[in-house]
Amino acid sequence: MRITRPAFSNRPLSRRTILRGVGTAMALPYLEAMMPSAHAADVAQRPKRLQVFYTPNGMTMPEYRPTGDGADFTLPATLEPLAPHREAITVITGLGHPQAAAMGDAPAGHGRSCPAFLTGAHARQTEGTDIRCGISMDQVFAAHLGDATQIPSLELSMDQASMAGSCDINYSCAYTNGISWLTPTVPLPVTANPRAVFERLFGDGEVLDEKSRLARLRKQASILDYVMEDTARLSGKLGMADRHKLAEYLDATRAIEKRVQRAEASPPSPQAKAMKQPAGIPDDFAEHMKLMIDLQILAMQADITRVGTFMVGREISNRTYPEIGVPDSHHMLSHHGKNPDKMAKLALINRYHMTFFAYMLQRMKDTKDGEGSLFDRTLVLRGSAFGDSNDHDYMDLPVIVSGGLVKGGRHIKVEHGTSMSNLLLAGLNLLDVPATSFGDSTGPLRELTDA
Repeated sequence: MRITRPAFSNRPLSRRTILRGVGTAMALPYLEAMMPSAHAADVAQRPKRLQVFYTPNGMTMPEYRPTGDGADFTLPATLEPLAPHREAITVITGLGHPQAAAMGDAPAGHGRSCPAFLTGAHARQTEGTDIRCGISMDQVFAAHLGDATQIPSLELSMDQASMAGSCDINYSCAYTNGISWLTPTVPLPVTANPRAVFERLFGDGEVLDEKSRLARLRKQASILDYVMEDTARLSGKLGMADRHKLAEYLDATRAIEKRVQRAEASPPSPQAKAMKQPAGIPDDFAEHMKLMIDLQILAMQADITRVGTFMVGREISNRTYPEIGVPDSHHMLSHHGKNPDKMAKLALINRYHMTFFAYMLQRMKDTKDGEGSLFDRTLVLRGSAFGDSNDHDYMDLPVIVSGGLVKGGRHIKVEHGTSMSNLLLAGLNLLDVPATSFGDSTGPLRELTDA
């Protein structure tokens, strides 16, 4: 085993330094030893990142929309979980996606709104393989970064993808499974299994059959065991602060690994069996959510990727939430017909999802990156493809922007129907992508960038 790093020890440690072992390759967090000088610890020297947090089936807008605007706004019930982060979020209302509109007399639907969310493009109506939409904003940023990281982008979801036929009337399931598009004809697949994500982040490309996977599980070996020799060798060359930072990173990695192993070892419940969940997916929704978020954070901390998208569920998700007193299908509740009881249950789901967005923001703030945190240099977008789900309203979307790249503590009301593409273009500019147009934008959203 060896440490892969530059040959001259008097030079800064490369950001591409990895710990190697049998079947394992671990990237490292940002260390002082990687800085060319003490001055490089300044926040401006650290890489910029993008995280997108997406929830399906729209929103109960009366419970979501803040009262007041500018800095003088009040968080409504759905946004109350974000109270600790009030000064770090910008709520934007009035944004829409004109490209989600239907052609002819067909009603607006999930099959157009979901793919438009990050592309600002109109999805071709088809149930076949001739799908077409546009390149998503996250993939424009990933292309801008080039080969700066081991993985260009990480697309995670709480739901396994539906692979065959249509999931919305006349629209392929490819349109509602994910939100990231590499090209206008190539949607990127999502991963819902924490074990698969963990192995993608820390494996060396070895493909294991099921028998080998089970043998590894029974052994309960840690990837840290395989890189122990490299770790000891590297630690001896680091300063005290870096040794502490490396120890924190390895502890976090091991904690996540144990959670994945527990999920694999636990017998599935009848509900999980009915969903045909693969080994590695926790039976408990909240544990699964936090585990997937923690994997995204770990991937950023180690600079394995700087681009991530996370779907709380695919569009038209019928997941139920008995743990919060909502045994009804999420999608069916989203078509509430103005029924107060159904609207109240949908609002509970919306608020529940918001607690996990708050969890992600807190994890980013708590995770060190140089002299600051991951939050400092990350652009965070939270949104849905619909506002009022009952009406399939794609012209008043529930969007929140956060992260250290933008000023928080605001509610920005834009002119109703302003293209979401204007926000996506502004986001790309904040990430140093020299784009002058995106999707159907008419220019970057100045209300965000001029503050």
